[in-house]
Amino acid sequence: MSQTQTLEDIQNFEGKYPKQIWSLFFSEMWERFSFYGMRGMLVFFMIDQLNFGEAQANLQYGATQAFVYAFTFLGGLFADKILGFRKSLFWGGSMMILGSIILAVDPHAYFFLGIAFTVIGTGFFKPNISTMVGYLYKKGDSRTDAGFSLFYAGINLGALIGGYLCIAIGKGHLLQDTIDEAHRWSVAFGLAAFVMLISLVNFVFTKRHLGPIGLQPKEITKDGKEIRMPLWKEIGTYILTFAMVPVIVFMIDNTDYTAYFMYTVGPLALIYLFYEMTKLNSSERKKIIAALVFIFFSILFFGIYEQAGGSLSIFAAKNLNSDLLGMHLDPNGVNNSGGAFFIIFIAPLLGLLWIWMAKKKIEPNTVMKFGLGFILLGAGYYALFGTRFFADTVGMTSLDFFTFALLVITLGELCLSPIGLSIMTKLSTANLQGMMMGMWFLASAYGQYVAGLLGAAMSKTRSEVPTGNHPNYDALIAYTDGYKDLGLYAVIAGVVLIALSPLMKKLMQEVR
Repeated sequence: MSQTQTLEDIQNFEGKYPKQIWSLFFSEMWERFSFYGMRGMLVFFMIDQLNFGEAQANLQYGATQAFVYAFTFLGGLFADKILGFRKSLFWGGSMMILGSIILAVDPHAYFFLGIAFTVIGTGFFKPNISTMVGYLYKKGDSRTDAGFSLFYAGINLGALIGGYLCIAIGKGHLLQDTIDEAHRWSVAFGLAAFVMLISLVNFVFTKRHLGPIGLQPKEITKDGKEIRMPLWKEIGTYILTFAMVPVIVFMIDNTDYTAYFMYTVGPLALIYLFYEMTKLNSSERKKIIAALVFIFFSILFFGIYEQAGGSLSIFAAKNLNSDLLGMHLDPNGVNNSGGAFFIIFIAPLLGLLWIWMAKKKIEPNTVMKFGLGFILLGAGYYALFGTRFFADTVGMTSLDFFTFALLVITLGELCLSPIGLSIMTKLSTANLQGMMMGMWFLASAYGQYVAGLLGAAMSKTRSEVPTGNHPNYDALIAYTDGYKDLGLYAVIAGVVLIALSPLMKKLMQEVR
């Protein structure tokens, strides 16, 4: 198998999955180990090691994650226009390794600097490997959703291992007798760098089996000829990447400026997309409009779902016991990796279910899947509200019931996130694949930003209304009240989206 393999050869695979998806699966798995391992440490580290207040930690977590996903839009754009998916992915992975090494050297002194490198690196890596998965399938292939569900399981295998190991090592829950207290966090961040290196090495071997997928685009001259992309454009992209590092450091450290950025980047991205849409025919424009509706609803979804890395991290540290089905586990580790654990087992089965239902012509369309995802998300947050009924007088509650809530939330995510990646590739034109995948992640950036605001609001509500109870009990009541409200918003959004199904079908045309 070599670069001479054609796209048609790749897409005419037999069976349920193309074989290239397994290589991409492992590269993404190790990258997600690094990403979710880092993500799971942020809020706890800021509160426990940097002495940030809960509201401040929520805001800075939201800012950090917002920039991660905002840069996926830029990463997709640069991949489309200059680097190609392969070079973009490799460059992003290298930046993530550098950021993790900086954090491993001294996480207290270089926290925001290391985070800035990982933010930018993720932006170049994440959207482009997802787009390459989309190219493994022909337009309209009913196996596409199953493929993205499998790929999503790879994401969550990495999240499961990294999400638990990194925070458990940093807190001293694991390897307490092996790693002295002064170096635990350095080892935890260093582990993220090591596994990211494994991801890049795996991708080097993967490239031989991808045929033309992800190669650097050609530049079109005025007379219509294709020529190699000028080297100065590629080098300029790398230089611009480094120039953005101090900007990201400043904006994450000063969250007011994050707000200004979010008020600006979204409208500008839409303006540019509308400009690109003028070049499309009526049918193509309708599909892009449908994609934008999905993107809009995903902002609300991720604003609620992504409490996992913010307020739920605080909730796990302060309000959850460490007993899960008789096992002694770190509650922060369970919060970071519980959803991933469920996805590993459920995602492949759900993918096979979609295939079976498609053969029987009873598979729900994408709009219905999205709506169901919201309703399950809402049910999961009502279950989080229900944890208060298992609490003792000092506000400690059941890790078992909390984990059940994660299961319900995970079912909702599986109806939306992997299907969202798939629908972006189905509704996009060939020259806008990277950009639309970037738009999907840009919506996630807004969701992350909203998640930080919501988490900070819950923290402030608790601190502003002293009740005379134990502080942990006050925290339990404030956060679970907030989760009940979020559950209601999610259910309403799901009902509205299902009601829009007839209109969305018309916009999506043959895409289902």
